[in-house]
Amino acid sequence: MNKENSMFGIIGLLLGVVVAGFAAGQAVNSNNTGMMRMMGINYQEIPQLAETDHSSMSMADMNKVLEPLSGDVFDKAFIEMMVAHHEGAVDMAELIPARASHDEVKQLGVEIISAQTKEIANMKQWQKDWGYIDHEITPMQHEVH
Repeated sequence: MNKENSMFGIIGLLLGVVVAGFAAGQAVNSNNTGMMRMMGINYQEIPQLAETDHSSMSMADMNKVLEPLSGDVFDKAFIEMMVAHHEGAVDMAELIPARASHDEVKQLGVEIISAQTKEIANMKQWQKDWGYIDHEITPMQHEVH
């Protein structure tokens, strides 16, 4: 290996360490509960994290939370946030009939309510089916088979 390749390797390694450290710091500082779980931090003991109202999060905040996640942890967080997002869209669309002047906007509202209400129902069913809603797990679901 020549001197130039070694230097690029060392620079790449150092850059990787800096980026990983920055990403980990951002995850903790942005209340990324998935990352905190992986680090062994019980975020449910921290009230402001356990009671996060996803409906008040910006899309950028939601993306920040989701970016480092994968698998079941990603699915659970994504569905939780998407339900809140869709519920907000339905709430907005319900304002249309009394306020909009253009038929196109009125039709869009009808379509949003129809499509997103169905999607909300699907996602809430998945939450139940996949055990993502802790308070709805019955004792029967905890039995060892």
